Amino acid sequence: MFFIVAALIFWALLALSFINDRSRYRNCYLLFFALVFTVFALTAMAGPAQDAIITILFVVIFLALLSVPFFLVINGILMIKREGRSLANLLSLVLGLFVGLGEVATFLAITMPGIGGEQWQAGTQLYELSRFSMFLSVTVIYTSMTFVIFMIYCVFLQIIPIKRDFDYVIIHGAGLLPDGRVSKLLSDRLDKAIEVYRKDPSPPIMIPSGGKGDDEAVSEAEAMARYLIEKGIPAEQIIKEDRSTTTYENLKFSKEIIDAREGSKYTVLVTSNYHVYRALRYCRKIGLKCTGVGSHTAFYYWPSALIREYIAVHAEKKHLIIFIAGWLMCMLPVILSYFVS
Repeated sequence: MFFIVAALIFWALLALSFINDRSRYRNCYLLFFALVFTVFALTAMAGPAQDAIITILFVVIFLALLSVPFFLVINGILMIKREGRSLANLLSLVLGLFVGLGEVATFLAITMPGIGGEQWQAGTQLYELSRFSMFLSVTVIYTSMTFVIFMIYCVFLQIIPIKRDFDYVIIHGAGLLPDGRVSKLLSDRLDKAIEVYRKDPSPPIMIPSGGKGDDEAVSEAEAMARYLIEKGIPAEQIIKEDRSTTTYENLKFSKEIIDAREGSKYTVLVTSNYHVYRALRYCRKIGLKCTGVGSHTAFYYWPSALIREYIAVHAEKKHLIIFIAGWLMCMLPVILSYFVS
């Protein structure tokens, strides 16, 4: 009964917070705990099959954890081959090695006290190695859990139905090809925006957003507008925002266009699926009431892109403080061991 009540409470809190603002960081954790208590509640209601379900869940989670570093390393190698060597493209590989090292450290931290025998005593090298392994293990587990919680919410944002009948559709720019045509990443965003446009009961105003880079022949907004017109979107339904150079500016300058016009202003932003959550956070900062829709992203590209989003969100001062505070709480037993011993 406890798990059922807890699940209902967290789902209710999530619904209230989500309706109020989809970009709130707390939504990530409310969703996670709602899902966890739901699983516990369903398992508790399984009756005689409860033990078998728990065993299966444990095995599945254990095998999943073991496979994660291998998947990330392979994905990182694939990213380098297809996208080239850069710090951003190395993120999946680096995280895979980090998680793998953490799993080894966890194994050592658990097994060392048992196999060390008389050598496992305070002050010995084996004891210090065990304590360092615990430090590394807790760090990796904590970081991995916060990333999983973030990832689940980003996926959740993509499967929640949205209200139609938009007045404006903001389309976030991305890099252009050398000849001024839109890239595959950008065409995916534009195609998603066109899908939103065609499903809308009354045609919204399309706002392709993106300025002109030093190495670009035309602005991203101009290239995007040409693409939209080629796909059948009337030119009079397009207003270009061609000053921005960042996601924040995309939204800020697009909001200025919307605010300068009369009438209803129900707005949706269209960007890559991994990028929706952070874009919505910028919307809240500038006071733009908006919902978000994500376009398709190549499977091999998604992990590294989501890692970048995770880092960007947690690099914000407020969330960095929360992250460090949570890490210190988890690390408290390890820290205390230095004083006790």
